Amino acid sequence: MKHILVPVDFSDYSAYALEAAAGIAKQQNADITVLHMLGISEAAYAEEEFLEYEEAKYFMGLAKKKFKTFLDKPYLKDITIHKIVQNYKVFSELNNVAKEQNIDLIVMGSHGSTGFNEIFIGSNTEKVVRTSDVPVLVIKEQNSKFTINNILFACSFSEDMIPAFKNVKLMAQKFSAKLKLVYINTPYQDFLSTPEADDRIAKFMKKAEDTKSKVEIYNDRSVENGILNFSKTEKFDLLVLPTHGRKGLSHFLLGSVGEDIVNHARLPVMTFKI
Repeated sequence: MKHILVPVDFSDYSAYALEAAAGIAKQQNADITVLHMLGISEAAYAEEEFLEYEEAKYFMGLAKKKFKTFLDKPYLKDITIHKIVQNYKVFSELNNVAKEQNIDLIVMGSHGSTGFNEIFIGSNTEKVVRTSDVPVLVIKEQNSKFTINNILFACSFSEDMIPAFKNVKLMAQKFSAKLKLVYINTPYQDFLSTPEADDRIAKFMKKAEDTKSKVEIYNDRSVENGILNFSKTEKFDLLVLPTHGRKGLSHFLLGSVGEDIVNHARLPVMTFKI
């Protein structure tokens, strides 16, 4: 993780994300790029070209002034900071920025989303989780001593999860962190008996070329509840989940456990797209 992207709107939540990113940057000797999306309305583009230019120039200058104060933090000392101000309006565009800037990790602040907003609008963070090809770390609360020492990884242990598992193992090694693995067993259509669960996990580990890691099986009424409840059994610093990044109608009908957890967990959550 040598280059970290932090989208900021100058809110407290984006400040929490920046502080967490700084902690990782110091551990990994990484650079941070902070990105502010102007989001100038379509109406501005209907004006005369001169007015469009003047409005963009005004908001650009305002953002640069805010950056001066926002980035004047002791925890950013000795970290190389790059600044980008662009008129991005759709959060899926962050994936393009990540590719252009060779980003290894996106760190975002979020207050989550529930009820009507969650179903019909969704949070901006959720949109990034769904569209990003690079890992996304979501921070909900301020933690001035954010470190990654104890990681929880939850998945279905199906074959398509192996790349995400290998990535989280590598990350744990880079941070010299403890890694705990959990499979959530539910009583409905995805229920597995103990022999069936053991068999699935054994096959997964064999294909992942890992003969040492152990997986705990935790029973709950839903995968989401199981992950949230299990994450409270120990002091975990980070919850890591793979996500399919479903879009459109399939996302509305099927949802995504990764995005649901991002919305509801207070623990920092990192997602790997599969």
